[in-house]
Amino acid sequence: MTPQPSHGDSASKHTLPPGLYVVATPIGNTGDITLRALEVLRAANVIACEDTRTTGPFLARLGVSTALTAYHEHNAARQRPALLARLERGEAVALVSDAGTPLVSDPGYKLTRAVIDAGHAVIPIPGASAPLAALVASGLPSDRFLFAGFLPPRAAARTTALADLAPVAATLVLFESARRLPETLAAMAEGLGERPAAVCRELTKLHEEVRRAPLSELAAHYAEAGAPRGEVVIVVGPPASANAAAPAPEDLDARLRALLAEGLGTRDAAARVAVETGLPRRALYQRALALDGTAAP
Repeated sequence: MTPQPSHGDSASKHTLPPGLYVVATPIGNTGDITLRALEVLRAANVIACEDTRTTGPFLARLGVSTALTAYHEHNAARQRPALLARLERGEAVALVSDAGTPLVSDPGYKLTRAVIDAGHAVIPIPGASAPLAALVASGLPSDRFLFAGFLPPRAAARTTALADLAPVAATLVLFESARRLPETLAAMAEGLGERPAAVCRELTKLHEEVRRAPLSELAAHYAEAGAPRGEVVIVVGPPASANAAAPAPEDLDARLRALLAEGLGTRDAAARVAVETGLPRRALYQRALALDGTAAP
């Protein structure tokens, strides 16, 4: 087992222990870089980044001159062995994304897995994270949350994904393209039911905006105003049933199967369970369809 480095030590070219350092960078405001991140970035033998054209100027502004190498989804299979070879030589490799914490909807998971499997250290250097920034700004429950990444762009796949998320008794945090925001909010209002939500845009940047309202109101606002600009995070409150004992997915399926066996159609079975549980009817309808093995009309 590879010993972990002392996390309290100040990093330098001579003292930074070998390993993969997963370094969070700002999501907008450069001032959000941490002192420890700067130490590691300056001390590392190389910095693996998504795009040298983005990371290079950013690091130059911070006075970091460490060599860069590109690591992204298109060259990852070729680059991983080269980075592992550096670790075998006892080097310190820093991994950054274009913004925020690497591995959170960014390349890097396969690299960290390979590094761990090879017996090398993976050291997190915490910092900015858009999902957490949006969560704390939303005013929605933060004791239990699920980061769900991006919803599928196609309507049918998005509907299925929302049906899977609807019963989750937690606050949902999702990324979305600004141009798809109006249609996504409309789909959420239909698939998740009426829930409190927040659209967090351009976090930590000059035009930062957090708009809080029920999903239907947010959908109506952006349907009228049109797609905004910038980076968007959507935060949606848990279902009303989350305050009670939320039924487990297998219990929902058992109840739906029983109603279907009694001769109820998928819509009626879903409506019955929606009344019983307080869960969105649309999500239950999708579950009933899957259990019944029929296609949507």
